[in-house]
Amino acid sequence: MKSIFLRLAFLFLFVAKSLFSFAEEGMLIPSLIAAFESDMKAKGMKLSAADIYSINSTSIKDAILQFGGGCTAELVSSQGLLLTNHHCGYGQIQSHSSLEHDYLKNGFWAKTKNDELTNPGLTAMRIVRIDDVTKAVLMGASSKSDQAVIQANIKKLCAAAIVGTHYEAEIKAFNYGNDYYLMLKETFLDVRFVGTPPNSIGKFGGDTDNWVWPRHTGDFSVFRIYVGKDNKPAAYSPDNVPYTPLHYLPISFQNRQEGDFTMVYGFPGQTEQHVVSSYLKFIVENERPARIHMRDLSLAVIDEGMSTSDLTRIQYSAKQASIANAWKKWIGQIEGLKNLQAIDLKLEEEKAYKAMALSKEEWKKYADVLDQLNALVEAKKNAEFDYAMGVEYFSYGPEYFKLVRGMEDLISNYEKYLEKGELEKVVGKMKTSADLFFKNYNAQVDKGIFKDQTNAYFQYTNQWDAITKNVKYSVAPTWFESYVQSKADIIYGQSIFTDQARYNAFLDGFSAKSLKKLNKDLGYTFFNQYFAPFRNESVPAYRSFQTEVSTLMQVYVEGKYLMFPDAKHWPDANSTLRITYGQLEGSAPTDGMRYTEHTTLDGLIAKYHTGNPDFDLLPRMLELHEAKNYGPYAQGDELWVCFTGSNHTTGGNSGSPVLDKNGYLMGLNFDRSWESTMSDYLFDPNRCRNIVVDIRYVLWVMDIYSDAKHLVDEMTLMKE
Repeated sequence: MKSIFLRLAFLFLFVAKSLFSFAEEGMLIPSLIAAFESDMKAKGMKLSAADIYSINSTSIKDAILQFGGGCTAELVSSQGLLLTNHHCGYGQIQSHSSLEHDYLKNGFWAKTKNDELTNPGLTAMRIVRIDDVTKAVLMGASSKSDQAVIQANIKKLCAAAIVGTHYEAEIKAFNYGNDYYLMLKETFLDVRFVGTPPNSIGKFGGDTDNWVWPRHTGDFSVFRIYVGKDNKPAAYSPDNVPYTPLHYLPISFQNRQEGDFTMVYGFPGQTEQHVVSSYLKFIVENERPARIHMRDLSLAVIDEGMSTSDLTRIQYSAKQASIANAWKKWIGQIEGLKNLQAIDLKLEEEKAYKAMALSKEEWKKYADVLDQLNALVEAKKNAEFDYAMGVEYFSYGPEYFKLVRGMEDLISNYEKYLEKGELEKVVGKMKTSADLFFKNYNAQVDKGIFKDQTNAYFQYTNQWDAITKNVKYSVAPTWFESYVQSKADIIYGQSIFTDQARYNAFLDGFSAKSLKKLNKDLGYTFFNQYFAPFRNESVPAYRSFQTEVSTLMQVYVEGKYLMFPDAKHWPDANSTLRITYGQLEGSAPTDGMRYTEHTTLDGLIAKYHTGNPDFDLLPRMLELHEAKNYGPYAQGDELWVCFTGSNHTTGGNSGSPVLDKNGYLMGLNFDRSWESTMSDYLFDPNRCRNIVVDIRYVLWVMDIYSDAKHLVDEMTLMKE
């Protein structure tokens, strides 16, 4: 019997090896990095753990910031200069663009600091320190699920952590509540737009190349942090000055070669390495395909509109990029998980896990919890499916829905605003918001999205059955299309929410009687009729399902740590600061295919000559390539554009610095290869690669291509 369990343990570790035993996998908590220092040095790193993370002195962590709440950025000069991805700054680039100033098409570079552009609401956040507070959070709790005590402890700990500081504190659960860490944060409020290359560089390859290798995208944009004269965060003021950072990253100008040490430091968003087989099957076979289809419909309408009008192109560029990014990722994710037979691997892992759990009486609860998890998913997965479809429809579908939701506060608090004399101020703010909304809105595009997405959403959920219950099944689809078309004609022809003049006229005369007018507006009533059941039924059902899953996952993951202590465990990404390390290397993702580790400007020009509009270039790029004008940024006779590394990354790592063995900036992480998109669930060290724009290409674009050498001159270039 003992030999059987030893073989089972070996089986689990063998399966787990493809999941988390390679050094390249794992998103490590910086405060624990000392435990990995020897392995990192064996791969070539020259830094110490204290160089990477320290609270007693400055360290690399002080140069890493969360940008806009969803990406990563890094400080690269003593004057607060900040680099992130082009797609991370795309919302700001688009918001400053117009037909007169088409920064999307032509790029933008501030010649002086006075030319740098403000971005209301944009923030950059630095981690001051990370503390393990698990014991303090669980103190007095009857169990790890005793949320009343846990939340009270969290509140006290956060309050104590910020006494006498201008910092913020947040405590997050790790490993489904088996561990807790406190993040002390410094948030900068004045982040200004400094520069961007044109879309022909920053988005080179478009949807054709997104999530694909080989890649030639100059995916970067430039910002600067401003602060008060005390060097502390301050709201925008013309009196603010550039931030003097505790640390900024020197630029690596050394030649690169395959096998070089690489480290990514950033804020990865979400991974789900522990999901059980039934849930992964649901994702691969049901949830992802439906979401892909919903986005297929929106993208078809948006792409057609953008191709026929420059104004529509500007209006929808950022929205199209946002929708398309996850859409293409999901397509690759499904393909990768199927190719790797991920569900079968999960089943093998679960078999070994369960056998190990049954080997000791005190471990039996872990076998039980695995069965409970799979049973729960089978019983309640439709709650997540309905929620996912609602998110696609109400958040990524017809845009006018946003204006309807924005009216809720005025309707609910009308009497209060009237009594306090604040009504005019509130209405004024709503008009200002509407100006921004309609600046980037095309009613005909939105109408097309409404028609296609409404048909799909109602058929994916039980709404379709409810509406067509008295219609013969054989004619129901045709009848429903006509039904949706008639609704669309009225909403986009008459509703106050699909035309700025109608919207402003309604607000100008807002009174207690206006609610009656709203209740006759089909745009308003249609949204509320179908959003209400989503909000009141689908959302609570999904949250209840997730709570049940998380409670069981807490025990399941606890069992992994206890029963398989020799496996390399790491907590799932949760938008907190993490480190991953590996090497600069290519890959062989499928039989007969070998990807080299870097691309060059020659390859970029070759793509241009294919005639694909996603590879369009402005004339200057062709001229500089023809002249081989690479300045000091070439390696030999090549200008590197991008390279790949065996670093484990995910969403949120966009813009993360990729550092060399000395902690110098080699490039900006911006994507994964098509074969790597599955790594949120399953990491394969033979296939999974992160994609990086080489910092030398970034500086070449600034200096040679864009004549913005003054920005390069701010940086510290390490040539030896």
